Amino acid sequence: MENQDFNTTILIDKTPQEAYNAINNVRGWWSEEIEGFTDMLNSVYYYHYKDVHCCTIKLVELVPGKRVVWQVLDNHFNFIADKTEWIGNIIVFDIAQKDDRTEVKFIHHGLVAEYECFNVCFEAWTNYIQHSLRNLIETGKGEPNPKEGAGYNAQLAEKWNLNEQTASHN
Repeated sequence: MENQDFNTTILIDKTPQEAYNAINNVRGWWSEEIEGFTDMLNSVYYYHYKDVHCCTIKLVELVPGKRVVWQVLDNHFNFIADKTEWIGNIIVFDIAQKDDRTEVKFIHHGLVAEYECFNVCFEAWTNYIQHSLRNLIETGKGEPNPKEGAGYNAQLAEKWNLNEQTASHN
């Protein structure tokens, strides 16, 4: 059986350039806990949610109105044993005009069902792309995790009992 990378797609009633701009506004749809530039080629930014998830991401491709590509340089989940998950993964946003709508296809290359984090990551990425990013593009208001640590990541941590799992992996 071949590994299947995680992907999800949204169709929106905005232009490809509006979608591109929203994708690069990572603080507007993923998390306000991001340090660094998220819209400049070769820039590196740091994301974290408490001590549950931290990662360093480099923007390796930016094609206005068409494509955004990230490479995960470093990653840490406090609730899994395999500390290599996500490291080196490529995350792609492909943007295309589809008739009178815009399609955004999100692919997290390397995020596969065999990953220990897969269920949590599947649920999180689905929410962030299908709801938060879509809302940011369509209405100008996404649903990122706020700086104070509440929001979707807090809900996921509680649902998956990630804080309790930390003790068993550390």
